[in-house]
Amino acid sequence: MRRPLVRRGTALAISALLLPVLAGCGGSDDKKNDSDPKAKSTAQSTDELVIYSGRNEELISPIIKKLETATGTKVQVRYGDSAELAAQILEEGDKTKAGLFFSQDAGALGALSQAGMLGKIPQKSLDKVDAAFRGGQDDWVGVSGRSRVIAYNSKKVEKAPDSVKDLTKPEWKGKVGYAPTNASFQAFVTGMRVLEGDEATLKWLKDFKANGAKPYAKNGAVLDAVDKGEVSLGLINHYYWYEKAAEVGADKLTAKIHFLPGGDPGALINVAGVGVLKDGGQSAAAEKAVDYLLSTEAQTYFAEETKEYPLAAGVTSSVKDLPPLASLKAPKIDLGKLESLQKTLEMLKEAGMV
Repeated sequence: MRRPLVRRGTALAISALLLPVLAGCGGSDDKKNDSDPKAKSTAQSTDELVIYSGRNEELISPIIKKLETATGTKVQVRYGDSAELAAQILEEGDKTKAGLFFSQDAGALGALSQAGMLGKIPQKSLDKVDAAFRGGQDDWVGVSGRSRVIAYNSKKVEKAPDSVKDLTKPEWKGKVGYAPTNASFQAFVTGMRVLEGDEATLKWLKDFKANGAKPYAKNGAVLDAVDKGEVSLGLINHYYWYEKAAEVGADKLTAKIHFLPGGDPGALINVAGVGVLKDGGQSAAAEKAVDYLLSTEAQTYFAEETKEYPLAAGVTSSVKDLPPLASLKAPKIDLGKLESLQKTLEMLKEAGMV
């Protein structure tokens, strides 16, 4: 059954919940975003498509150009923070200029799904991706994945802990780096809330901070701090290490990474994904774009260029020493439930982290 169109008042209310998250979130993908937040875009036909992208321009502009060529679609992109763009779509309502929303994380997609703003993705597209990496209402689908890991300084640490819960122990006092204002860390905290409840998560956050965890602005800065020995451990996404290894050589890095076992909350696998806007008037072009982003060419781009996990069946990563996605012991979680970011931000504030 189709969800009713979200009322504008409801959209604004949800938007008001999302917007405060922006104050606490770092830029999308930890990279510079040169977009003009006042830019306006329109699409007049099925051969034109407006994408609101929470993935940064430097990262995805090459694949957007390939998308245009492959689909014969003229594409305009508005870049920004995923939560900000989701809030913008909610405010625009049935007059949204977006035909496709390309989010950095599942949480923003979940918020739009909950508000009834997304249309159903064709089954042939959904079938390309494991159900764990797409929306429960069949209205968004993941196109690339990243795993949370613990980075560790190999000269200071013989073996990294197997759980983020161990990071509150005295042996790690003042030795752990993290990026509390970054969207990836906040998604991890939201995942812990879904898995273990708010009370247990708040206690962990307070204990973690009290144990002297050191805040940094971004995942990349956390990795650099671990590599330099400023801290012994750091909480990051896996691809930061593989990008750095490709840049300088793995043998030049003191920092190594540990994929957590046993479904630990710290092993969350989040996705970048896309949803087609029901009211954007561009469904045909948007669906062609979804198909392209799940194509072998696009999936290989994410695997080789961004070092993320390709999610479409039949495409695997060729990145050296990257564990297969199927081998990871991530917690079992409905990624759509990561939409409750406002509660997470409130919790981080209560813990004194943001």
